[in-house]
Amino acid sequence: MFKKILVVEDYDSINVGIVQALTDNIPQAEIYSTKYCDDAWLKIQGAIKNNAPFDLVISDLSFQEDYRDTKLKGGADLIALVRQEQPELKIIVYSIENRYIEVADLIDHLKVNAYISKGRNSIKELLAAITYIKEEGTLPYLSPDIKEVKDNPTSLILQDEDLTILRLLSEGHSQSDIGTKLKEADHTITSTSSIEKRISKLKASFNAKNTIHLISIVKDLGII
Repeated sequence: MFKKILVVEDYDSINVGIVQALTDNIPQAEIYSTKYCDDAWLKIQGAIKNNAPFDLVISDLSFQEDYRDTKLKGGADLIALVRQEQPELKIIVYSIENRYIEVADLIDHLKVNAYISKGRNSIKELLAAITYIKEEGTLPYLSPDIKEVKDNPTSLILQDEDLTILRLLSEGHSQSDIGTKLKEADHTITSTSSIEKRISKLKASFNAKNTIHLISIVKDLGII
């Protein structure tokens, strides 16, 4: 049973709604909340030092910038730090983001325990995920639309390099720039000719007429 839960969400209405649902359904747990990832990280570190660590964190991914200067720009940054400091801590992503590239990274690399998509039934899904995790479910709990994105056969044929190339293309980088960034990240594909061939292969795979059409297609599919 979860004893100490931290909610990280910047919108008041959603934050309050989650806290209320947790209070109603897990009355024995201590519920804490914050609007900033930096504050969440301080709370997590403080709890560890006081020998009273959190055993569940529920975090959004996107946080709107305001007057405050923050080091952690989003939930993914926070989760990466948590995994280094407290690898066994249970983590639930609660977000409107459903792009394959983010879902795959958080599930496969950062090992989140659940990924819930915000929507009409998201509180119900969140509570179901908590029950699932509490009962030691081995696979991550995914809300239906997230599972559909994760199981998309078109998405699954893509390699890490493909996803990186698509993302960089969507940001307006040239093939030369992409090669430099791939080299910095220790990818195997770094030459301009190799990148050009991979882009041509991607266009053929998605029946895209040109690079702009390719980016439009993969965005519509939720891949990037």
